[in-house]
Amino acid sequence: MGGRDDGGGGNSAYGRKAFKRSKAHFADRITADGRDGWPVEAGRYRLVVSRACPWASRALVSRRLLGLEDALSLAVADPVQDDRSWRFTLDPDGRDPVLGIRYLSEAYDRREKGYPGGVSVPAVVDVPSGKLVTNDYQRITLDLATEWTALHREGAPDLYPAGRRDEIDAVMDDIFQDVNNGVYRAGFATGQEEYETACTALFRRLELLEKRLERQRYLVGDTLTEADIRLFTTLVRFDAVYHGHFKCNRWKLAESRVLWAYVRDLYQTPGFGDTVDFDHIKRHYYQVHTGINPSGIVPLGPDLAGWTTPHHRAELGGRPFGDGTPPGPVRAAEEVPARGRP
Repeated sequence: MGGRDDGGGGNSAYGRKAFKRSKAHFADRITADGRDGWPVEAGRYRLVVSRACPWASRALVSRRLLGLEDALSLAVADPVQDDRSWRFTLDPDGRDPVLGIRYLSEAYDRREKGYPGGVSVPAVVDVPSGKLVTNDYQRITLDLATEWTALHREGAPDLYPAGRRDEIDAVMDDIFQDVNNGVYRAGFATGQEEYETACTALFRRLELLEKRLERQRYLVGDTLTEADIRLFTTLVRFDAVYHGHFKCNRWKLAESRVLWAYVRDLYQTPGFGDTVDFDHIKRHYYQVHTGINPSGIVPLGPDLAGWTTPHHRAELGGRPFGDGTPPGPVRAAEEVPARGRP
């Protein structure tokens, strides 16, 4: 999710120009063998996220499930960024306490001066140099699951099992095209036909996912995988943001018996709901996208009480963490503030 005016008009341009999801410009990988020059090393890197952003939230969930809190430190940006980029106004003096910067764009500039693209999260920054390493939102979590294994907690789940990767990749590709990206294509559409095409594809895919999840607890196999993480971070925002703000309103998620139970099951699983901040989510979308919501008014609803109600998905079987165990309690410094939780 971007955050710096790259010549396209900044925040006021949302909803006034055709939506296009850019590929990550900085696609270096942090690997066990360090083949790109960035070896896995505890304490060397800092993960920069916004709790508002679904792409960054994937990394938050993965980091929690794998127990990488000590190995990979966390910087949380203000959900209401300006056209200069994501900013660290939640921290004392408006600076990230580890990187010492006010804006994430400073880490981008240290990597490549005059980079013309947007400043996006998630981003991984090399702490010693202060340089951005990667903003490859598609790859970061896969590498956390497969390249950082030496630093995983005992009992960490296998989120990208080798024997199921082809199926996981296929499911994730459909979700990416029609759901993860689909809500944005609908919300940022500049014409009726463009909007209807995106919205129709979105709900067609959701209906197919309903059929798949009616008979199995998780998307692939009987355990949680990267596919579930990627679907969760869009579904958890659906009724609060995408249904109204992005006009994805054929029906609410809470009106889908299967998907509503599925997303509540995940939300109540350690590592998922404990990373979600509804306050950040709502303030970001409704206050930043001024091209869509020029008043900046943030709606009071929906009622969040339903997120903790029984879902009965365990009746389908499944082993959330496979042969592993749930992650431990959230560290006090990383807890979601009470107003951001149901």
